[in-house]
Amino acid sequence: MTVEHLLAKLVSFPVFGGDSNLSIIHWIKDYLESYGVEVNLLPNAEGNKASLHCRIGPDTDGGVILSGHTDVVPVAGQDWTTDPFVLTDKGDGKLYGRGSCDMKGFIACCLAALPQMIGADLKKPLYFAFSYDEEVGCLAGPELAQAIKTHYTETPKYAIIGEPSLMEPIVGQKGIYILETYVNGSAGHSSRIKQEVSAIHEAMRLILWLENKMNQLIAAGRLDDRFHPPHSSIHVGMVHGGIAPNVIADKAHFYWDLRTIPMDDIKEIVSEFETYCQHREEELRRIFPDFSIKTVENHPPVPYLDTKADDDVVGLIKRISGNSKLDTVSYAAEAGQFANEGFHSAICGPGSIAQAHRANEFITKEQLEKGVEMLKKLVQELSRDDFA
Repeated sequence: MTVEHLLAKLVSFPVFGGDSNLSIIHWIKDYLESYGVEVNLLPNAEGNKASLHCRIGPDTDGGVILSGHTDVVPVAGQDWTTDPFVLTDKGDGKLYGRGSCDMKGFIACCLAALPQMIGADLKKPLYFAFSYDEEVGCLAGPELAQAIKTHYTETPKYAIIGEPSLMEPIVGQKGIYILETYVNGSAGHSSRIKQEVSAIHEAMRLILWLENKMNQLIAAGRLDDRFHPPHSSIHVGMVHGGIAPNVIADKAHFYWDLRTIPMDDIKEIVSEFETYCQHREEELRRIFPDFSIKTVENHPPVPYLDTKADDDVVGLIKRISGNSKLDTVSYAAEAGQFANEGFHSAICGPGSIAQAHRANEFITKEQLEKGVEMLKKLVQELSRDDFA
């Protein structure tokens, strides 16, 4: 099958983050097994989702992991001009469909290059690592990276995460953590604002603390010019609370996210926030004994990626992609999770992140072809006796 035919099949599976991905993962499994590849599934506790990993080539240390995710973001409420789950060629050099860019395009490239991988005299192995629930917090990444590390007798050296990067090596990503904060105050008539504790007023103080903390980090010179913006960001995206203008709100909550550069510690920032929350609780329980602030995870933190420019994996990607310009990103990806397991990791894949998560998502045919060509060059690299 051509890479376009493979992409069309992958796009046809409407697997959203959080949903079962068994339909697409079993199709990929069957495709790999038709080439004689031994495939391993890594199911979740409920058995309705699974990651996939496999090895192609010898059981020798020093191989390369190719990582991708099988889920996509929703399409509801978006103004699509084509069926998002039918790969559409309008004759403009672009292929439209949900996930065509992010990131089924890369998986299609992996599957399209499989015959070359199987037929090559590989001196070092290749591994496929395809996960679920990346779009809702990179939830399966840590377990999948660890499984590859422990399942095989040999140890891979590199991990290439095929997020859309226009085939440029991405050496850094920010750490990301999304949280929810709930404030419990006391209801009452709005004229009694000093006798009650407004959950909304206190939520606003907490939000202001978060903004001030971000500004303090910037003022302290906590900057990394590789990133855009070059500082850790703290953002409140949703706020809920109150029932009427003249009623003091007894409940309020908000959702916020941290996106930290490698020099900043997510846990330290959250700990400082919780200390401030405890101070506010002590202060306001004098007025309302049941006042409370509770912060919970929306999803687990995703670690940052901080690969050095002279790392071996960067040199490898430069050779096989033909691109030497390095960049960083502020979105979540599984690269940091693979790096935490000791793999030399970087992001590089076909398509532009500017097309991801939007209506009429597309990947260009040129980018798709470049993705396949990169993997064919990787096969050549791994077939060299002196590959290290």
